[in-house]
Amino acid sequence: MILTLRESRLHVLLVERGEDPFRGMLALPGGFLSHDGEEILDAAHRELSEETALSSGWVHLEQLAVYGRSGRDPRGRVISVAHLAIAPGLPDPVAGTDATDAAWIPAEAVLSGEATLAFDHHRIAADGIERARTKIEFSALATAFCGESFTIAELQQVYEAVWGTTLDTRNFYRKVQAAKGFIVPVGTDRRTTGGRPARLYRAGPTTVLFPPLIRPAPSATEENTRGEEE
Repeated sequence: MILTLRESRLHVLLVERGEDPFRGMLALPGGFLSHDGEEILDAAHRELSEETALSSGWVHLEQLAVYGRSGRDPRGRVISVAHLAIAPGLPDPVAGTDATDAAWIPAEAVLSGEATLAFDHHRIAADGIERARTKIEFSALATAFCGESFTIAELQQVYEAVWGTTLDTRNFYRKVQAAKGFIVPVGTDRRTTGGRPARLYRAGPTTVLFPPLIRPAPSATEENTRGEEE
C-alpha cells in the first residue's frame, strides 16, 4: 500500500493484473515470499524496490495489518501481510513482471469505489488511508510525505490532502509551532513561492506530537456523501 502526493492530492499506487485471477483488474502491488526462509519485512522491502525502485532509506515503511479471511483469494487460502509505504514525490511507476500496467490513482477514487480493486484490496487500501489519516494526528508521519526540507505551507498541503479537507492557515501554523520538536528550522534558508519568501524546515526529533493535531470533524455534507457511498 504505497501513498504519495501528486499535484497536492493523495494518490495510491495500483497495478493492472496481467495474470489470473482477476486478470485486467486493478490491485495493490505485492507478491509471494521468494523462498521459505525470506523474512516478511525483507519481502516487503524487496517488493517495494521492485515496484518503485526505492530503497528503505528513502521511504517510510510499516506493517499495516494481516488479512486472512477464507475465500479472499480463489486460488486457495492465502494470508497477506500488508505494509504501508509513504514517500514524497514518487515518479511515474513501471509495471512489474506480473502486471501489465501501473499508475497512481487518486485516493478518493479508491475510497469511493470508482476504481474497482481485485481481491479484498479495497478494504486494505481503505485501512491504509485511514491509518495515515489517524497517525498524522498524533505522530510526525506527515513529514514522510515531504522532501528533506519543506515550508509550513507544504506541510499543510500534506494534511489537507491526506485528510481530504481545507485547513485554516493561521490556525495550522499555530498548532504546528505548538507541537515542540515536530519540525525545526533549516538555518536561515528561505524558499520563494511567488509571494514572500517562506522559511524552510525539516523533520524534528519528536515522533509523538503533543499537543496532537486533531483532524477536523467532517461536515454534514461530507457525512451525507459518505453515507450514500456506503
